[in-house]
Amino acid sequence: MGNIFRFAVLASSLGLQGLATASDVPVAGLKPYERPAGAPVLSIFDKTGDWYRQALSGVSRPYPQSLRFLEDQGPWHTPFNRPGMTGPYDIRGWHQPTAVAPDR
Repeated sequence: MGNIFRFAVLASSLGLQGLATASDVPVAGLKPYERPAGAPVLSIFDKTGDWYRQALSGVSRPYPQSLRFLEDQGPWHTPFNRPGMTGPYDIRGWHQPTAVAPDR
């Protein structure tokens, strides 16, 4: 018995009508080569000064030429502007403990 069928039986026995089924929404992975019809499209990605500060934090000036890719970086996921591993691998210092003000 499939999970969708089990869910439908459970939902109907609990009186849950109007719930979305698997056929109601596009599921990622069925056709990874094809964007679903009606899928939202992001047309503007405004990289603010805060975005650049986060992306370049822990990198000293002059910035290396290898970081020019940030000019073309869009809103997709990139591990470059998110904290990564801790310990000796944290070369940008993103996991350093922050100073906490003592309680008065």
